[in-house]
Amino acid sequence: MTNSSSESLQPEAGDVGLGAMQRATLSLAAAMIYFLSNPKPQNYYDYTFRVAGRLLSGAISLSEPPPPWLNEFVPIRGGHYSVFPLGAVISMIPAAFLKAIGLIRDMPGAWIAAILAGATAWLLLAIAERYHAPRIRAILMTAGVLFGTWMWTNLTFAGAWQLALGFAVVGELGAIYFTIFDRRPLLAGAFFALAFGNRTEILLAAPLFFYFLNRAKADKITDDTKPIVKFAKFAAIPFVLGVATLVYNFVRFGSVSDFGYARIPGVLQEPWYRHGIFSTQYMPDQAWQMLLKLWDIVPSFPYILPDPFSSSILLSSPFLVLILRIGAKDGAVKLASWLAIIALTFVLWMHGNAGGYQFGYRYAMILLPWAFIILLESAPKRISILEWSLYIFSIAANIYATWLFHWTEFLKR
Repeated sequence: MTNSSSESLQPEAGDVGLGAMQRATLSLAAAMIYFLSNPKPQNYYDYTFRVAGRLLSGAISLSEPPPPWLNEFVPIRGGHYSVFPLGAVISMIPAAFLKAIGLIRDMPGAWIAAILAGATAWLLLAIAERYHAPRIRAILMTAGVLFGTWMWTNLTFAGAWQLALGFAVVGELGAIYFTIFDRRPLLAGAFFALAFGNRTEILLAAPLFFYFLNRAKADKITDDTKPIVKFAKFAAIPFVLGVATLVYNFVRFGSVSDFGYARIPGVLQEPWYRHGIFSTQYMPDQAWQMLLKLWDIVPSFPYILPDPFSSSILLSSPFLVLILRIGAKDGAVKLASWLAIIALTFVLWMHGNAGGYQFGYRYAMILLPWAFIILLESAPKRISILEWSLYIFSIAANIYATWLFHWTEFLKR
């Protein structure tokens, strides 16, 4: 690996990037595709939307029992409390406000998924632009993440669980962009709060963002801001959210560290939680489900079917093997991205259950921003036939999965 934080990011002769209007057009197109991808979005799994509405009224629990399909509420002290973290609830405040003023009636899951896809596209293209990636590479790699991974099928389910992952991905990308490429510590901190507020394990990446803020700037422009000032700006919003989350936990469950998942009625009796919610004993099985679990071959059309509860992300998104390329434009950034993937994967594999209906391994959506950085770090000047083939296969596999999960009776079998 090389380790130049400036010269390695200079454009090559003949490179043609994307303008702001082109990025906006492509982001809008991505949003529209996501919006139209599922004719039956799961708006009724509206845990965070319901609690956000209560929060606007000054309460944090439902006073009436939730409908039976919302079985992850915890009944305690006469109320019904969601186990979603406070950040996930706050993320839904804008939508809850629209309901409060009478503009909508139900959680607009498909709209939120579309907005998150558009924001993801914008940030991916903006990061690719900072690497001076040629237009075709920037578009191909962005399409790979949005349409060649399990993010597409899973985010367009549009239930509370999937939307929380979408918010987390946008938060990670924003924090990466505004610490490495366009250093704005306060804005970066707001994005980081969005990320870990929806997926708590992303807190593990905090030291990496502090490192990014304190390293030499890639554009060689002198930054005389003292590190303590940058750190304070970055940490301001995450600190407030963190303290508020601890208070929220205490009010709900009597402990600042209790997020309530183990309190869901009957959850610890489920076979996949035989060692509790988190345990290192789950890691071999979860690693197999995420990386090696193959699709099933059936005797009738469509002949090959992914397991509806998890399957290998390498099989559905083989372009991700390109993260194993050697070399880097900035070795420190690549190493930091690998550390983020390793730390987050370790936590994901400790969870006893890969989740409900899903394509691939939905929790691994939070790894995609870091994988995108690694791919850019090691990307050669030209796109080879092999690389084209890997991306085309990945997109085709995920078109198939999105059709299978959302447009057929696959999940009713």
